[in-house]
Amino acid sequence: MASLLQTTGLTAHYGDAQALFGIDVEVQAGEMVAIIGANGAGKSTFMKAVTGLVNSTPNSIAFDGQPIGGLRPGDIVRRGVALVPEGRRLFASLSVEENLLMGAYAGRSGPWNLQRLYQLFPILNEKRRNPATSLSGGQQQMVSIGRALMGNPRLLLCDELSLGLAPIIIKEIYDALPTICAEGMTVVIVEQDVAMAQRVSQRVYCFQEGRVSLQGASDTLTREQISQAYFGI
Repeated sequence: MASLLQTTGLTAHYGDAQALFGIDVEVQAGEMVAIIGANGAGKSTFMKAVTGLVNSTPNSIAFDGQPIGGLRPGDIVRRGVALVPEGRRLFASLSVEENLLMGAYAGRSGPWNLQRLYQLFPILNEKRRNPATSLSGGQQQMVSIGRALMGNPRLLLCDELSLGLAPIIIKEIYDALPTICAEGMTVVIVEQDVAMAQRVSQRVYCFQEGRVSLQGASDTLTREQISQAYFGI
């Protein structure tokens, strides 16, 4: 398989504070990869760097063989990368449907449109006229996922999909992933639930203090290996 996303020696800073130290990650087309690690390990910073929300050097990030480090976020979206951000970040002044339509601003063609999303998450059709932030946390997460899919990306980055949600809602959201991936979508998820991360992904990267501490096939990594990489003990 061809590499769709590759980072090489990726570093990132917030002012004088360095958050990533030489991150090497490779994601193949059509793959689902999970990134795990403790709070502050650099997982969200990695996602922000890939999407241009945190500065990086041009050759430290390649998408479909082309350097994208340092590009503006809008340019990266137009190339086919979409982010479901931690905390959902919906537009409070817009309805559910208006939030979804905002995801299509790049004008990329593909299988995802309002009708397809409403089939995936029927509750959003029922509440399409409601203010997006009036929905439950799980329903807001569905809007956030739908907004990203409306951009018809080739690479979908999902940051903490299950954070703060009830188990039944987490299951519903993760049950939708096979449908999302069915047409060859490549997905990278940041997930605090290690068991869930292993269950839904083909490969896992563990971050610790801004570095990759472990990587491997999801079904071969042991609990002991992950604990050592996660906590550094």
